[in-house]
Amino acid sequence: MTATRKPLHAAPIHVVGGGLAGSEAAWQIARRGLPVVLHEMRPLRATDAHKTDGLAELVCSNSFRSDDALNNAVGLLHEEMRRCGSLIMRCGDAHKLPAGGALAVDRDGFSAAVTAALEAEPLISIERGEVEGLPPAEWDSVILATGPLTSPALAQAIGQLTGEAYLAFFDAIAPIVYRESIDFSKAWMQSRYDKPGPGGSGKDYINCPFTKEQYEAFVAALLSGETTDFKEWETNTPYFEGCLPIEVMASRGLDTLRYGPMKPVGLTDPSTGRQPYAVLQLRQDNALGTLYNLVGFQTKLKYGQQSEIFRLIPGLENASFARLGGLHRNTFINSPRLLDGELRLKAEPRLRFAGQITGVEGYVESAAVGILAGRFASAERLGESLAPPPATTALGALLGHITGGADAETFQPMNVNFGLLPPLDAGADGKKIKKRERKPAMARRALAALDGWLDGPSPGSRAAAE
Repeated sequence: MTATRKPLHAAPIHVVGGGLAGSEAAWQIARRGLPVVLHEMRPLRATDAHKTDGLAELVCSNSFRSDDALNNAVGLLHEEMRRCGSLIMRCGDAHKLPAGGALAVDRDGFSAAVTAALEAEPLISIERGEVEGLPPAEWDSVILATGPLTSPALAQAIGQLTGEAYLAFFDAIAPIVYRESIDFSKAWMQSRYDKPGPGGSGKDYINCPFTKEQYEAFVAALLSGETTDFKEWETNTPYFEGCLPIEVMASRGLDTLRYGPMKPVGLTDPSTGRQPYAVLQLRQDNALGTLYNLVGFQTKLKYGQQSEIFRLIPGLENASFARLGGLHRNTFINSPRLLDGELRLKAEPRLRFAGQITGVEGYVESAAVGILAGRFASAERLGESLAPPPATTALGALLGHITGGADAETFQPMNVNFGLLPPLDAGADGKKIKKRERKPAMARRALAALDGWLDGPSPGSRAAAE
């Protein structure tokens, strides 16, 4: 089914920011038959992390993380978004790469597909150029989806309007190596526990094994490596715990890495027949299979140090890097204090926020909030009422967290997780649900609730989603 097209006399809704959230918001608005102007400042103004002028460019990992809808909260969010007619998930699925149980995408193909879809939609106008400061007053409905790399002028204007000092954290980018430069006499292909995923075979990651001695030498090198210097105003800005630089993790204890991104569980080194002491995994980064990124190896090491230290990894002694790691500043607002339940800024309700600037963390979570912002803005423009998705859904749980569920005094970016959903201890029959069955039960409850929301009146309907 397709959305019913409304008369085009309606004033356009403006979406500022062409990342995942802004692209998704614009798409959802157009699905309701409303005109939308999508503003993207690139390439006229660059950022510290983007490399292209493509919409929905992936600047860090190319992974949307787990695609397991019954056992992982982000996999559940994937499925909810698909049911909402998500452009981001449609393009992600079309450009998936082997990645075990995760959904990883060819970053260039994905961005090109999103860009092409938005450019081809007659109700969407794409305007290139920076929106400096607050949007003009005549824009009566605006979604600010400027992401973690909001331009300084706009970020300052938001801070002045709200009276709140906007918060910030650092986000680090992992290096990418050329597959042909990896030594497969030491490395091998295997997914953890041989688990296949979307587009995968169960042998989707390149694994580089460490002995105890090699691991300890590597950690020592990380701790002695020279890192990027912070500007004076950046020194008190916290990291996001879910995306820590590898050397920061190493500083927390000798075994931190091998119980984190370098954990060897579920992997068997074919040269020894045993589980290695620690392991680095590399994940395919493009459809050709020529590029692989170092999983969990975000870093703020200086470039020269990266080349030297990462070549201590068994199998990467002669690695050729297509991209070295980097560090950029992320900006987000104190959403529980500043936003209402429909993502509107309490101080100026014509402004909505979407994506990472709201304090959700991750590609998928950002796009999910874009779906919600687009639907709320569309309903408002059409004079309709749209109830939020149920709190038992991943979408509803994310929305509730950033618009009041989180403590405003300690608010920090958050990935979706089952802890945000109401607990489910007993089934419909009243019997207690076993611990291992709780997540699947919560996921089934969420999908049933979402279907009810989508089948409800007006903007939540499946007709509007498809």
